[in-house]
Amino acid sequence: MARLADYFVLVGYDPGKRGSGDGQGQILQRFPEKDWEDNPFPQGIELFCQPSGWQLFTERNPPTFFVAVLTDINSERHYCACFTFWEAVESAQPQSHPRNGEGEEEEEPSSPVQPAQLFAPKSLVLVSRLDHAEVFRNSLGLIYTIYVDGLSVSLENVIGNLLTCTIPITGGAQRTISLGAGDRQVIQTPINDSLPVSSCSVALLFRQLGITNVLYLFCAALTEHKILFLSSSYQRLTDACRALLALMFPLKYSFTYVPILPAQLLEVLSTPTPFIIGVHSIFQSETQELLDVVIADLDGGTVNVPECVHISLLPEPLLQQTREALSMVLDPELEVADLAFPPSTISASSLKMQDKEIRAVFLRLFAQLLQGYRWCLHIIRIHPEPVIRFHKAAFLGQRGLMEDDFLTKVLEGMAFAGFVTERGAPYRSIDLFDELVAYEVKRMRAEEGNKQKILRHIKELAEKLYKNENPYPAVTMHKVQKPTEGCHLRLHQKPFPRLDEGTVQWIIDQATAKLQTAPPAVKAEKKCMVPSGPPIAAIMERNGNALANSARRLEVVRNCITYVFENKMLEAKKLFPAVLRAMKGRAARHCLTQELNLHVQQNRAVLDHQQFDFIIRMMNCCLQDCTAMDEHGIAAALLPLVTAFCRKLSPGITQFAYSCVQEHVVWTNIQFWEAMFYCDVQNHIRALYLDNNEENHTDEESTEEPQEAKSALEIASEQLRLWPTMSREKQQELIQKEESTVFSQAIHYANRMSYLLLPLDTSKNRLLRSSGLGDVESVSNSFVTNSIAGSVAESYDTESGFEDAESSDVANYVVRFINRFVDKVCTESGVTNEHLKGLHVMIPDIVQMHIETLDAVHRESKRLPPIQKPKLLRPNLLVGEECVMEGLRVYLMPDGREEAAGGNIGGPPLLPAEGAIFLTTYRIIFKGTPTDPLVGEQVVIRSFPIASLTKEKKINIQAQADQFIQEGLQLRSCTFQLLKIAFDEEVASDSAEVFRKHLHKLRYPQHVRGTFAFTVGQSPKQAMQPKAKEKNPSLRTLSKNLVKNAKKTIGRQYVTRKKYTPPTWEQRSSQHFPEDNEDEISVSEEMDRSTLTPTTTIKPSDKMTINHLVERACCRDYQRMGLGTLSSSLTRSKNEPFRISTVNRMYAICRSYPGLLIVPQSIQDNTIQRISRCYRQNRFPVVCWRNSRTKAVLLRSGGLHGKGVVGLFKSQNAPTAGPSQTDSTSLEQEKYLQAVINSMPHYADASGRNTLSGFTSAHMSSSGKWGSIRASGRMSSYALNMEIGSRLAGKDLLGAQHNGTPSEASFLRQHRASLYIIGDKSQLKGVKPDPLQHWEVVPIEVFDVRQVKASFKKLMKACVPGCPSTDPSVAYLRSLEESEWLSQIHKILQISVLVVELLDTGSSVLVSLEDGWDITTQVVSLVQLLSDPYYRTLEGFRLLVEKEWLSFGHRFSHRGAQTLAGQSSGFAPIFLQFLDCVHQIHLQFPMEFEFSQYYLKFLSYHYVSNRFRTFLLDSDYERIELGLLYEEKGERKSQQVYKSIWDYIDRLNKKAPIFFNYMYAPEDGEVLRPYSNISNLKVWDYYTEETLSEGPSYDWELTQGQPEHVEEADRQDTSAPQTKRKIIWPCYDNRSRVEPDAISKLLEELHNLEMELGQVPERWKDTWDKVKASQRTEARQEGSRTPSSLLMSSGLSHHRRSLGVYLQESGVGSTLNLSLDSDTSSTSTPSSGKQGGRKSTSTLYSQFQMSESENRSYEGSLYKKGAFMKPWKPRWFVLDKTKHQLRYYDSRMDTECKGVIDLAEVESITPGTPTMGAPKTVDEKAFFDLKTTKRVYNFCAQDVQLAQQWIDRIQSCLSDA
Repeated sequence: MARLADYFVLVGYDPGKRGSGDGQGQILQRFPEKDWEDNPFPQGIELFCQPSGWQLFTERNPPTFFVAVLTDINSERHYCACFTFWEAVESAQPQSHPRNGEGEEEEEPSSPVQPAQLFAPKSLVLVSRLDHAEVFRNSLGLIYTIYVDGLSVSLENVIGNLLTCTIPITGGAQRTISLGAGDRQVIQTPINDSLPVSSCSVALLFRQLGITNVLYLFCAALTEHKILFLSSSYQRLTDACRALLALMFPLKYSFTYVPILPAQLLEVLSTPTPFIIGVHSIFQSETQELLDVVIADLDGGTVNVPECVHISLLPEPLLQQTREALSMVLDPELEVADLAFPPSTISASSLKMQDKEIRAVFLRLFAQLLQGYRWCLHIIRIHPEPVIRFHKAAFLGQRGLMEDDFLTKVLEGMAFAGFVTERGAPYRSIDLFDELVAYEVKRMRAEEGNKQKILRHIKELAEKLYKNENPYPAVTMHKVQKPTEGCHLRLHQKPFPRLDEGTVQWIIDQATAKLQTAPPAVKAEKKCMVPSGPPIAAIMERNGNALANSARRLEVVRNCITYVFENKMLEAKKLFPAVLRAMKGRAARHCLTQELNLHVQQNRAVLDHQQFDFIIRMMNCCLQDCTAMDEHGIAAALLPLVTAFCRKLSPGITQFAYSCVQEHVVWTNIQFWEAMFYCDVQNHIRALYLDNNEENHTDEESTEEPQEAKSALEIASEQLRLWPTMSREKQQELIQKEESTVFSQAIHYANRMSYLLLPLDTSKNRLLRSSGLGDVESVSNSFVTNSIAGSVAESYDTESGFEDAESSDVANYVVRFINRFVDKVCTESGVTNEHLKGLHVMIPDIVQMHIETLDAVHRESKRLPPIQKPKLLRPNLLVGEECVMEGLRVYLMPDGREEAAGGNIGGPPLLPAEGAIFLTTYRIIFKGTPTDPLVGEQVVIRSFPIASLTKEKKINIQAQADQFIQEGLQLRSCTFQLLKIAFDEEVASDSAEVFRKHLHKLRYPQHVRGTFAFTVGQSPKQAMQPKAKEKNPSLRTLSKNLVKNAKKTIGRQYVTRKKYTPPTWEQRSSQHFPEDNEDEISVSEEMDRSTLTPTTTIKPSDKMTINHLVERACCRDYQRMGLGTLSSSLTRSKNEPFRISTVNRMYAICRSYPGLLIVPQSIQDNTIQRISRCYRQNRFPVVCWRNSRTKAVLLRSGGLHGKGVVGLFKSQNAPTAGPSQTDSTSLEQEKYLQAVINSMPHYADASGRNTLSGFTSAHMSSSGKWGSIRASGRMSSYALNMEIGSRLAGKDLLGAQHNGTPSEASFLRQHRASLYIIGDKSQLKGVKPDPLQHWEVVPIEVFDVRQVKASFKKLMKACVPGCPSTDPSVAYLRSLEESEWLSQIHKILQISVLVVELLDTGSSVLVSLEDGWDITTQVVSLVQLLSDPYYRTLEGFRLLVEKEWLSFGHRFSHRGAQTLAGQSSGFAPIFLQFLDCVHQIHLQFPMEFEFSQYYLKFLSYHYVSNRFRTFLLDSDYERIELGLLYEEKGERKSQQVYKSIWDYIDRLNKKAPIFFNYMYAPEDGEVLRPYSNISNLKVWDYYTEETLSEGPSYDWELTQGQPEHVEEADRQDTSAPQTKRKIIWPCYDNRSRVEPDAISKLLEELHNLEMELGQVPERWKDTWDKVKASQRTEARQEGSRTPSSLLMSSGLSHHRRSLGVYLQESGVGSTLNLSLDSDTSSTSTPSSGKQGGRKSTSTLYSQFQMSESENRSYEGSLYKKGAFMKPWKPRWFVLDKTKHQLRYYDSRMDTECKGVIDLAEVESITPGTPTMGAPKTVDEKAFFDLKTTKRVYNFCAQDVQLAQQWIDRIQSCLSDA
């Protein structure tokens, strides 16, 4: 029973204390006068009676009532019910001004004072610990009524009765009370006092604020934010605060709670702690500056959350579900609002019921939030009273809400701490919430989503809540007198009488005496064991789908562990990667800990080194995904294991697993250790009591088994029930036992913590290294209120100065850490002080001992060989290649290329591979084995030349699933290799740095002499030698001596212009020439006098000089083309238009040109010197090729300076008085061009206007290997970009016919200019064509080197991406397109084909783009390659490259960034682009090239590799300076070191046919015209393919060690299938080596047979030539001119141009036969003099036929109607009986068949009728139709007879069939 009211107080206005304007209240009387013992009188009541301050008013206000809440020092709440009315003030003090200023009229004291002027408030206050607001209202109202209406009842009696009235607290009793004034009130107590009583307040709160706002407030209150309510009604403030608390049930609010805050205490609002406070809205302005307070305005219905406050909301889906449930309760009409016939009866419940329904929603919410919480409670003491802790991390982990802000904050909050203390107890009375969370969770889970069922459940709960508050529905009516209406306005109301204290006190005393004699009312508490409900795991089933296939994974984990312990290491190794992958899943990690547990016997498991290693790696992998909180208990499960698994290092020294798993952040988290500690203590205490029980039940053990699995909480509740019945001694004994259990665990944990915190090498302060205790701040940043975490974090910061201190500090640090832990857990779990002191003494000793054992272990473990790593494989090196840096152990990570990673084709991944990276003088090599054990025996090699490195960046990667992030490098090479490596942990970061430095030094040597091609064979140590000086000041003498001494100074290092250094490699690799060698380069003496005076004749003395120049490639080529000879002037025929000029033999005019140049005969050398100034880099126009048929020449030059041809075009050369310098040069230039034009034979008869306008139409239809026009059907699709201007596509174009009639050739000839200058559009702006000149300028737009660089970078990224993309195919194509590489190739090919056309039609062309050494070179070389078959042979291509690229000064060193100087400019693959163009042409004309695709790849690789000297330096001049050019003559010292790539290729070509193209069957004089549309271009497989088995296959010697004979890399395998099954892995095997093509295979077998027979095997080339010859003779005997029978059998169509179908694919044997398709002329190289006339179609065709007579049964010209909507076109038709088909060609000359009509498909042939667009002149009867199964063909012959003939012929063919 409890008192209804503790005190009755009368508070009035205090007239004496009016200083500052605000009045004050005073307590006039209080009853009882002395405090109750159990309940002292609360302070400050007078403040709360008038929260807005005490003031006088000018009129009487009606009485008010509200309940304020005071909280005392013991956090007990006192409810103060204040009933306030107004009384007139005695008018003795007229000067009192009311605060409100309502009495302003009485400012003049003279005015007469009226009797009742001002009114002061007076309050009747009841103070109670019970919250019965209505009873208080009635009681105080009754007292007021008695006073106001003057009832004949003693006030003292009523008050005495009120203060002595006692009522039961709970149990749902109903009590009627009367205060002795004829009144009656019924008080109902709630059934269960733990449930809050809310009457209607919750429903009202929702009405005032709405669902969302209240949810915000709810979450803010739970996550400990400050909340302030504003309202102008005090009662509403109290209600709102009460409602918020009711919603938080079962959590209790434990911070400041003041529903009504008085004005004087407003500064409380700036307190730092959370609060819920209500304030009258007149103080709203004072609340404005509060920055961190959530303000709810009840009257306005708003909630204002400041910017700096972030309220965490409920986790989804709970938030959504709660909102829905609330709207169902509050707004039931919402559901049916859209129905056409809404039910009439829907209405919300009554307010009281609605209130309970809302609370039911929140109750359900808490049940769902906290479901299973009891499974995470740790009971660490049972006696003398239970101590319970909550394992927060485990709870969050099991719920999968680790990341959830809201729940984390709630669990860390004070309210939850109270919840655990109050509800954690295992033995107590239970309420609605306990039942809900234990029994109804399953139901709530099942009903999710079903609104009806949810609503039903809510209503059920609401019923219970309602019943709890109103246990008796039929309440007898209250009967309480109310005052008469308006009584407060009575004028002469007596003041409230002073009450007689004695009377009241006497009534109270009597009542207390009576209570003492009465028997004490024992509250019958129904205590019981609290049900735990289902464990979380059972509830959270639905998250299981995350690991659908987890069973399979667990199986793998189990098997692997079994293998490890059975010592089947190979098996384990194979499963290992899968295990590491599985460890990402939680289930697998738990499985691992369980499995390992099974293998521990008696707390110890000794392993051998390999097993130990596996176990450690698994443990590390397991732990690395754990957070510091260890929410899944993985670290906890592993903790006992890391002290169990060990290995013997040496006698007496054992290494335990913990020394290898310390790197994880979880070990440094003090909360983890606490949770672990409590968990262990709980288990021990459980064991303690279980043992006791078992002693009693040993005999019944078998039956009792199920009972044994009692949880600790169940045991505890049992013990608590028995506790009161035990004897005092027994109780003491149990307390003793428990305490010592805790104490022993504390010692145990001190040991454990020292194990995991002290690093193996205690001298290294690795403790805070990566796992960092520094992380603790991040863990604790959210516990605002958690003082422990705060202190922990702070103490780390203040005390962890050991980063750079001595090792003893590690010890000190660990000691402090353990001490702090021990203090906390021991005080919480009630360990006695003596024990605690003992612990503090022990800890330093424990740590010290452990450090000593660790030292020994560390010493021994360093002696262990690292076992698990495969031994490093040494790479094969070239002769002369040396290791700069020994292998660093690394992992090669997969990049974006899918195949190697086992991607799209399936199969085991070859990458990542573990091995080592080697740095040699020539290459960077990775060699290792895949980490995936299924392919572990394969060797993976990836390497590239250092010189090709384009980008190196540091990256951080995780090499293996069980390891930490490691530093790595990503090295990208322009040979399309990417090394993405992660350094192994054994590689110190400084050695990685050294590696980078070396790499950089080798990549960018100071001078080109530092490159591998020079240093090869010399040991790197000898690099520096003393430098001897030579005095050679003047450049001229220098260059003279240079040339003179070129032979002697071979290999001298040329440092500066003035210094020579004796060569370091002279002794080693260069040749010693005999001194009497006649071949000295001598320079005649006259040269000194005349500084290069042009000499027209060559004096005999100069001949020697020039001998070497003559041997240069260009000179050989000039003579081949008949462009001039080097005979003396007498014998030279004057009529030759060109001569070889030696004007540049000293490289004085143009550094980057060769020494000998072809210039027009008529131009003097001194003119040349002047002309050269007009051109960039002095690169004046020189002839580089002449068309043997048309005698048109191809010239090249640099772009023009401003005063060049451009000037010459712009000014019309008006004669000026004194010819200025510019004029004279431009005139000379003009003369020069004219001389070129004059050299052309047909120039004389070319009459009429020369323009290019007719050209386009002609070249589009000219016959030959062409066809893009026909293919694409667009007129302008080809050679000329529209940019070339409308000039080119002149008016004639529109009228031109496109049927290729012969008339056009002559039509073209009249209109052609003799010389076209192809220049850069930007330079040639504003150029007007000049009608007098015979040349025309073609401005085109080209890309510059910058664009090539950018494009190449993107191309590399596309072909070799750094990291795998999500959608490889799309990403690849997209990035390929963005790189614009193919469009650049398209552009180059397009320009080249234009030039080819012009040359072929007899115009000369001068290509004058940029500086004349990049795009110019590309175009000029391609033009020659397309026009002249000689350059398509191995020998010719070499000559082409030497001439156009090397001699004409393409800047290989600069563009390849070969030295330090070029580092900034970066790599520009101009030459690679050219080779790519050649590759495109090769693909389209596979029979025209003697060399294979492999040859192009070989060049692409080695032109950047710096293995050969060929492609070093920027010009011949520089090569002579270094003495490179003329060394080839002397005998070589070492056969191995080839300095020239060409020698190397020759040698290889003799040995094996790798560079040879078996399909080579050229036609004489064939001009190639490749398609250049981007759709016709293919990405070169050089960019995308790789061979991981041997690395790039371009260093021949290295791959020789591998088995099998090497063949051209991209040949398709055409040999017959073999019985022995081979697996060829893409990206790994070199296909052509494993499965060579048929011809190579046959040649190889021949070779082997010859070896067996003991013959000297003959060279493959000889064999090949013999075979070809015999083929030819056989064919002749058969009477045909070609080996056609074989060809026909292969079913090949006779297109020589491959139209996207590779000839190689066409069936067995075809390659062989095709390649033998050679006319009599094909073996001899076509001589340049021969007119390369076209063969007629018939001759071409006949190569493939049996005999002439049969195969062309009939042929002729017919018009054919195209397919639907296409015009009629004349075509050449051939009827072929043998093949039974009708073929048609564009014209008789055409070699390519345009279509075939198979006669087998012809159904009928009928006379036809002319259709629209048919030729007008033809007779109607000449039309006939051919109907096939597919379509009808309409034909038209020239006349009726011909038509009839055709019909007869076709008919006879049909009838024959």
